[in-house]
Amino acid sequence: YIAQDFVLPALSFWSAVCTSIQPVSECVCFLTSSSSSSSHLPFVSIETRVQIQESVRGKDVFVIQTMSKDVNTSIMEMLIMVYACRTSCARSITGVLPYFPYSKQCKMRKRGSIVTKLIASMMCKAGLTHLITMDLHQKEIQGFFNIPVDNLRASPFLLQYIQEEIPDYRNAVIVAKSPASAKRAQSFAERLRLGIAVIHGEAQDAESDQVDGRHSPPTVKTTGAIHPSMEIPLLIPKEKPPITVVGDVGGRIAIIVDDIIDDVDSFVAAAETLKERGAYKIFVMATHGLLSSEAPRFIEESAIDEVVVTNTIPHELQKLQCPKIKTVDISMILSEAIRRIYNGESMSYLFRNIGVDD
Repeated sequence: YIAQDFVLPALSFWSAVCTSIQPVSECVCFLTSSSSSSSHLPFVSIETRVQIQESVRGKDVFVIQTMSKDVNTSIMEMLIMVYACRTSCARSITGVLPYFPYSKQCKMRKRGSIVTKLIASMMCKAGLTHLITMDLHQKEIQGFFNIPVDNLRASPFLLQYIQEEIPDYRNAVIVAKSPASAKRAQSFAERLRLGIAVIHGEAQDAESDQVDGRHSPPTVKTTGAIHPSMEIPLLIPKEKPPITVVGDVGGRIAIIVDDIIDDVDSFVAAAETLKERGAYKIFVMATHGLLSSEAPRFIEESAIDEVVVTNTIPHELQKLQCPKIKTVDISMILSEAIRRIYNGESMSYLFRNIGVDD
C-alpha cells in the first residue's frame, strides 16, 4: 500500500492512547508526529477516571486503543476517553481499534445476544464520529454502526511476507482449515497464483449453525398445541464426516490462512492432518493473534513450523514463550488512514484491488 520511502508530514491533530503505549500505537503516533497527552487513573474501587491534560476544543481527536487481555477494561477506557473528548467540545472523534473486541459474537446463539451490536451502540452513544479498524471477523459488522467505518485489510502485508520470507513459496498451497474460511484462502491463492486446499470434516466449532439461535426452540413435540395436519417437520441433525483434505498437499508447503488465532486446537489438528497428507512445511497466517491461554506452548509442541500474525494485538510475551511466532507490522496503513481522514482525502487508495471476499 505505502511506498517504502513515504514520509508522513507532521499533523496538527490531537491523539490519545488509552492504555499504556503498545508497539502499534507507538508506531502510529511516531509516523503521524502526533502528541499523546492524557492519563487514566484507576480508583480504589477499580473504576477508571480519564484526565485530558490539554485542550481539545475544536480539534480532530484520534483515540488509539489496542485490546489488552483485560478486554472489558480496555473497552471502558476507550468509552470514557471518547466521552471526555466529546464533553470537551472536540470537533471530531475517530476511534482507531486495530482489533475490534467481541467481533466473534456477531451472531445470535441460542438465548444469547449479539454483543457486537451492543459494543457498536455504546461507542456511537459515547460520541465516536468515525471508526478505523482492521479485518473485522464479519464484514457485516459495519452495519451495526451509524457512523462511517473503515475496515482496513492486512492481507497485502501478509502476502508480502510470504513472497519475501518463504523462498520456495511457489511450491506452496493455500489451505483453509474449514469450509468457512475457504473464501479467504481463495483470495490469497489467486493473488499468489497458487493452488488451494480445504480441510473438511473437523469437529463443529462455535461458529457453526448448530449453535445458532434458530435452533433455540424446544424440539419436543407438543401434540396438544399443534394440529396433527400442521406438524412442523424437524431438521435432520448434521453428522460430522471423516476428515478429508480437498486438494493436493503432498510434497508442498501448506499455508493455513485465517483472520483470528485464539484457541489454537483447530490449527494444531489441521497441521497434523496436513503432515499426514505429505506437507513438508506448515505455516499459519492470520491478522489478529490473540493466542490465549496455553497457545504458545501448543504451537511450540505442534507440527506447525511458523505462525505469522500482525501487531494489531500485543503479543510480546507469547513470542518469548514460542520462537515460532513472527510479527508483521501494520502501523503504516493505520497512520496513512489517519492522515487521509484528517486531510479529507479519499480512502479508496487503501482499498485498491480489494474484492468482496477479501
